[in-house]
Amino acid sequence: MNNEKKTFYITTPIYYPSGRFHIGTAYTTVAADTMARYKRLRGFDVRFQTGMDEHGQKIQEKAQEANKSPKDYVDEIAASAKELWKMMDISYDDFIQTTEKRHTEAVEKIFQKFLDNGDIYKGEYEGWYCTPCESFFTEMQLVDGNCPDCGRPVNKVKEESYFFNMKKYADRLLQYYEANPEFIEPESRKNEMVNNFIKPGLEDLSVSRASFDWGIRVPGDPRHVIYVWVDALTNYITTLGYPTDENGDFSKYWPADVHVVGKDIVRFHTIYWPIFLMALDLPLPRKVFAHGFIMMKDGKMSKSKGNVVYPEMLIERYGLDATRYFLLRELPFGSDGVFSPESFVERTNFDLANDLGNLLNRTISMMNKYFDGVIPTENLQATEFDAALQAQADETIAKYEKNMDQMQFSVVLSDVWALVSRTNKYIDETSPWVLAKDEALKPQLAMVMYNLAENLRRVAVLLQPFMTKSPVEIIRQLGLSTDVLAWETLTQTHVIPAGTKVIEKGEPIFPRLEQEVEVEYIREQMRGSVKTLEVTEEADVYDEEAPEISIDDFMKVDLRVATVTAAEKMPKADKLMKLQVDLGYEQRQVVSGIAKFYTAEELVGRKVIVVANLKPVKLRGELSQGMILAGSKDDVLVLASVDEKLANGAKVK
Repeated sequence: MNNEKKTFYITTPIYYPSGRFHIGTAYTTVAADTMARYKRLRGFDVRFQTGMDEHGQKIQEKAQEANKSPKDYVDEIAASAKELWKMMDISYDDFIQTTEKRHTEAVEKIFQKFLDNGDIYKGEYEGWYCTPCESFFTEMQLVDGNCPDCGRPVNKVKEESYFFNMKKYADRLLQYYEANPEFIEPESRKNEMVNNFIKPGLEDLSVSRASFDWGIRVPGDPRHVIYVWVDALTNYITTLGYPTDENGDFSKYWPADVHVVGKDIVRFHTIYWPIFLMALDLPLPRKVFAHGFIMMKDGKMSKSKGNVVYPEMLIERYGLDATRYFLLRELPFGSDGVFSPESFVERTNFDLANDLGNLLNRTISMMNKYFDGVIPTENLQATEFDAALQAQADETIAKYEKNMDQMQFSVVLSDVWALVSRTNKYIDETSPWVLAKDEALKPQLAMVMYNLAENLRRVAVLLQPFMTKSPVEIIRQLGLSTDVLAWETLTQTHVIPAGTKVIEKGEPIFPRLEQEVEVEYIREQMRGSVKTLEVTEEADVYDEEAPEISIDDFMKVDLRVATVTAAEKMPKADKLMKLQVDLGYEQRQVVSGIAKFYTAEELVGRKVIVVANLKPVKLRGELSQGMILAGSKDDVLVLASVDEKLANGAKVK
């Protein structure tokens, strides 16, 4: 019988050492770390890899500007990156620097194999080159004469180069896309690759440079250095020992289960990288997940705008768990999201301090008051509210597994917080302070206390991939050992040992923040002002005197069928409901002014019509990525209906 664990191999991109890492880089890494922690929790043999891409013209130039050798320059940034990942509890198994001997020697062998197979030929390149992006572009690909990726100026380059014959594999790549529909996620990224790059005709790829020397030398032609993408992308297999140790870690972990990347480098990971692997006759990774960007209210993060956020600042002032929670809860994974000081403070106050922290404090306090601090495990009598609480816990666990495997982190956390809110509501429903007045009702009071402790324990188990400190602290305050954090305990009964005594006084795990003070502090640290987008509480506005529009205007509106997967009423906003919707090709968050007309329970599972191309806005600190169609008149509002047969993502015409 084979008792070996099932493996799971996950990677981040190897980051370019052009400067200090901001929360965008941290976001990618935390997401991959969360998935790695989840799979370990489920019993997988996990390999989690990150690192740095250290060759190229830009690095050589930056090192010269700093009056350092390129190697000293990249080693200093690698050391600071490792310190940051340590600070963020990133549980990587390998950190690769592409200047390491184990990588450079493997890349030389891989390049030689491409040469021997006839996949690479020597020619002359003439085109537009963006140094920051390390990318070549044709005249037609430029945007206003600048790089289409970063918007910076490009330079006309003409030099001898080795080329990889991409055309040879284009049809095979398209066939792979068709046979493996989950290879690229979200699906919209695949459509972009097919329509913008493959169908118009793949250009052969320049894979060497002769105008600088900071790189791995081309075998037999030392005047050339191997161009960045052959060097960088192959890190995912060179760190496993390929090609010299194919029977070791390589045979154990390859193919990768998921490459987590930003949407700006999806082309390289879903076109160039699969083709390189085809040329090496190796299996392709199972999935490339391209997430969106963290945007600011005034656009992308930029030092010139004074709106850059560094993770160290957030962690040092607010703690690691609050920072990790915000990144994964606020930003729907796969879509762009917006960071603002207001939303960060609100998430910390409402979700962490008010909901979770308050639930723990109330439970500890009542346990000490009513049972001398001992969690009751015997003589328990059910209340009329227990079944509903247990049903929600069971449903949360079931949805958790499905959504985690799809890397829908914000949806998972929304579901967990629905359980936290339901448990808080359970306290109000059962009114322990009333039960405590009647000795005959003490068995019911005992059941309430047990259920509170048990649900807090379950929540701690579920939060482990996301938060690295709080789950252990919750368990400590409950007087339990970390053994009860094992995944399999979620479906077990009688997990809490008899006689377990909670701490004497509950300690806030998330202190409440003073809104105005902390918002101003974050703004100061960003070294610039953040423009405030004023939005009224009315999310949906209907104008009886709307002007006429042409059919061309109407066709600009992208109406899509979606299913509501989660819903919750927004705090301190009577009309606003926050929805998670499944558009088929991606998950989104939409804030809608329907809370007076629908409950969260009525909305979950309902088919709706979403305006999918509406510009995202912030409503009371929450990102809204679209609008739900509804009709209203005389204080009556009804959601637009759609036939259940229509699949999510179907276009409404």
